[in-house]
Amino acid sequence: MPVQSLPIRDSAFHVRLLHQYLILLKKYPILTKSVTSGILSAMGNLLSQALEAKRKAKEGIPVKEIDISGPARFAIYGLLITGPVSHYFYQLMEVLMPTTVPYCMVKRLLLDRLIFAPAFLLLFFFVMNILEGKRWADFQSKVNSSYWPALKMNWKVWTPFQFININYVAVEFRVLFANMVALFWYAYLASVRK
Repeated sequence: MPVQSLPIRDSAFHVRLLHQYLILLKKYPILTKSVTSGILSAMGNLLSQALEAKRKAKEGIPVKEIDISGPARFAIYGLLITGPVSHYFYQLMEVLMPTTVPYCMVKRLLLDRLIFAPAFLLLFFFVMNILEGKRWADFQSKVNSSYWPALKMNWKVWTPFQFININYVAVEFRVLFANMVALFWYAYLASVRK
């Protein structure tokens, strides 16, 4: 008589969560990556607000309540922009620069850092400006004052992570990997958007 495998019911929550994520990723890849991006982007903004509140409290400055509109904007951005755009970018990168292409590791990194990152950061500033209900002049002012410092910080922070991501992480997990790094990156971006 053959032995049947039974699912383990007592597995840890994180194992069950990962298993469910993998099922959803296989069945609905773009939607899963988009929802994950939305959730982690919102968490990054909440982290930014919590760190800001902690810093102010330490300095004796009155602390405001959590601004729910911030995480909502970041969730919208993650859901509608980060998830789908990143998914298609990583897929396109695989087609344009397969591992068989000479120097593909360097070429992928240069494509990401010199083309994708600057455009994606500018898109971030533009979409956030719209979601905040601000005018075109506000967008121009924010770009003039914050874009270059944010891009330089992006290059410093993201380059080693993206080298690992685009060269060693399986393509289906690249958005998730980037989202985990972005949790802290969005905390930084939220602080420079102020």
